[in-house]
Amino acid sequence: MRRMAPRVLWLLLGIAATGFGIAGAVLPLLPTTPFLLVATYAFARSSPRLHAWLMSHRQFGPLIANWQQHGAIGRRAKQAAIAVMALSLAMSWLLAVPGWIIAIQTAVLAGVAIFILTRPDGSQV
Repeated sequence: MRRMAPRVLWLLLGIAATGFGIAGAVLPLLPTTPFLLVATYAFARSSPRLHAWLMSHRQFGPLIANWQQHGAIGRRAKQAAIAVMALSLAMSWLLAVPGWIIAIQTAVLAGVAIFILTRPDGSQV
């Protein structure tokens, strides 16, 4: 029973991270790829079946493989991420979010954008 506990925890982490990753595919400001990378790591330690499913997923599999093999984010994924970040910032401004919040949001998004744009494009996506 004690040997089973870590596997169950990894499985639960993988399921939660997958859920957040899928939500991030449609919700602005919630990242997709980091959650899917965590899910892949967790499933590799808990469920070969779910790991294989995630790695062979039509949309998410290539993103994960590109990161694992090349430390890269594909050009289209970069463009989508930057566009969503800009849209999120614009929405905050249009919704008259307090200036201090927009300043924090701008600083965080700028840091994330720099990280994304300085990653190689890789060869898969």
